[in-house]
Amino acid sequence: MGSHDPAQLVGERLVAVEPTSLRVRYPRTVGRNARLGSHGSGFPTTAVTLRTSSGHSGWGLVEGRIHDLQQWVGRSVTELFHPDVGVLEKTAAPLDFALHDLVARIFEVPVHELLGGQGTRSVPCYSGAIYFDDLDPEDAPRGISAVLENCASDWAAGFRAFKLKIGRGFRWMDHDAGFARDIEVTRAVREAYPAARILVDANNGYTPAETVDYLRAVQDCALYWIEEPFHEESSGLGMVRDHLRESGSDVLIADGEFEPDEQHVLELARRGLVDVLLMDVCSFGPTAWRRLMPTLAEIGVLASPHAWGQPLKTAYAAQLAAGLGNIATVEGVPGSTDGVTGEAFVLRDGAVAVPDASGFGLRLTASRGVA
Repeated sequence: MGSHDPAQLVGERLVAVEPTSLRVRYPRTVGRNARLGSHGSGFPTTAVTLRTSSGHSGWGLVEGRIHDLQQWVGRSVTELFHPDVGVLEKTAAPLDFALHDLVARIFEVPVHELLGGQGTRSVPCYSGAIYFDDLDPEDAPRGISAVLENCASDWAAGFRAFKLKIGRGFRWMDHDAGFARDIEVTRAVREAYPAARILVDANNGYTPAETVDYLRAVQDCALYWIEEPFHEESSGLGMVRDHLRESGSDVLIADGEFEPDEQHVLELARRGLVDVLLMDVCSFGPTAWRRLMPTLAEIGVLASPHAWGQPLKTAYAAQLAAGLGNIATVEGVPGSTDGVTGEAFVLRDGAVAVPDASGFGLRLTASRGVA
């Protein structure tokens, strides 16, 4: 039998499920997008550590409210997890990352090997932190120079691709002025970084017609993809696809992040209306990505698990890319997480090097407890 024989897990029981408070810190205050106000400079988050009867342990992030973690104490690992599938019990979804980390550590392999090792361990990574900082502070907006300063900071950190937020006219500026600013910013970044990969994200702040007008206005900027231009619906996406086809553009359409209806976005992808699916790496989870990825590969659709919010999500997405393959690029979140050591993940020349350390390759140094 293979090295990931589930028989190795027989007898392993969870003897402790321990939550730990962590804190995310960004290197700068992250501003607004089309729909939301300032994203601030950091926030608290929570991890959970699983310990087994034989002394093994693994840990991972949990998002959202945690309900009765102690219900899992005493459960066998084989009841909750299979190496070829992931989490077996839907109610154990909050433990998805922790169980993957634990089982990979028991097998003494990196998670990407547990997932099949079908991708490259050098994973393209873009900065997802280029927001509407030109609009702040409100009493003395800094203008486009602020966006370029943030690009320069992220370039110095090793990024070679930027995702620019667009949709300023949806909420924060006069409609026409905001639309014009979106175009100005795109052009300014392209001029300053002619070799960079540029992606844009409207956070559902455009209409289909505005999306086509924007793409026409920046057609010479060689965008890589446009993300969430509007809530995914077939007629609007068809209009955008027709424009891209008629103009000879190879810009990709990326969607499926915000409150995704999996079957709906998958059907849109099957119809050739979406090129890249973006369900969140944490809320969708590695088990769901393991289930879905073969279908995406079969129909010729790429993936890029949404990772904004936490730097650790970038490391998770990179492991999925190295393990499952079919992931075009991953979202980078500049910053750090107090209480976690992840030096093994090196960003250099626009790519994350995924380590060979067992589990996710991340070390939890924070003490147990939730504030």
